[in-house]
Amino acid sequence: MERDARCIFVAKVVRTFCYGGLGVFFPIYLTDLGLDAGQLGLAITLTLLASAGMTYLIRRPAERYGARAVLMAQAALIAVAAATFLLTREPWLVVAAAMIGNLAVGTGETGPFLSLEQVAVSRAAPRERLTTVLSLYNLAGYGAGALGAAAIGRVGASPRVIFGVFLASGVAQLAAYASMRRDPPRPVERIRAAHAPSRPLIHRLAAIFALDSFAGGFVLQSLITYWFHTRFGLGLGELGWIFFGTQILSGLSLLLAARVAPALGLVNTMVFSHLISNLLLIGVALAPTAWLAVLCLLARHALSQMDVPTRQSFLMLAVQDHEREAAASLTNMSRTLAQSLSPTLAGWVMQGLSLGAPLVVGGGLKIVYDLILYATIRHVPLADRR
Repeated sequence: MERDARCIFVAKVVRTFCYGGLGVFFPIYLTDLGLDAGQLGLAITLTLLASAGMTYLIRRPAERYGARAVLMAQAALIAVAAATFLLTREPWLVVAAAMIGNLAVGTGETGPFLSLEQVAVSRAAPRERLTTVLSLYNLAGYGAGALGAAAIGRVGASPRVIFGVFLASGVAQLAAYASMRRDPPRPVERIRAAHAPSRPLIHRLAAIFALDSFAGGFVLQSLITYWFHTRFGLGLGELGWIFFGTQILSGLSLLLAARVAPALGLVNTMVFSHLISNLLLIGVALAPTAWLAVLCLLARHALSQMDVPTRQSFLMLAVQDHEREAAASLTNMSRTLAQSLSPTLAGWVMQGLSLGAPLVVGGGLKIVYDLILYATIRHVPLADRR
């Protein structure tokens, strides 16, 4: 891989290690600060809205100045967020800092970092290895996230240690991005004049991906953590190991995608693995015991991320090279924006109906997404547009 790709892999690992641990720790920390289920859902919604706003705002600067400068700015914001966590225990100031640090996004990521990193990695990979390289990119995130989730069980509920590590990660990411190649600025007139033949497809995909993310907002790791904690009384140590297992299996599913996609095709691999995983998600909500719910959750994660590198490869190969920033930014923004609407709804549903209802709603909507996506993209031609 080129130097830029190696720097991105380093930053991805450092960032998602923290996201993996904070995904387990942060919702419990917020409840300790006094937030109830409805307020927790609102807090997650606000962080997702902030991530969507950042994803939208970075597109033009990235097209003009390149990914390096924008990624460095995002890493600096993580450091600012971590410093704020260390300085205050005021609940809504903590939420505001989480908005700055993209804290609700998690190891899978749908925000500004992914929008820029997937384009840079795609440009560094040959056509025949693109899905494999993107699988490894996502695997690096899930593997680091798994270690982060497991580490939470070791350090316990020590906010200063956890937030101190998060601050160090922001500094490390800043250094990694600073090592990337400088891109020469592109004139504004050239950017505006560029032809965009794939724009209609990008807009359709953005709308379809938004449905998937809206459904995903009902089943964010933070909400599933809260569900297990409240429904079965599982503690921080047990939850850390459960989500260590989900991250490992998610990572293995990424490797499986790279193996399966050449035989079944990007579209078939993307859709049908996702469909089965959503049936298992509904099984988590219906499980009468903790061990059965955990088993369904682990089985789901063994398949759940096979669609990620295949979806990213499909998007990068379905558009022209100069459209990649726009495609990644618009689709990731729509995903994050749609996902921001559902955690608050999920909190209300948990309070008004049942704790497991959001998992059933999320799984059902994701199945609808799978069917619509398959009908839309199965005949879209792909080519090497690098």
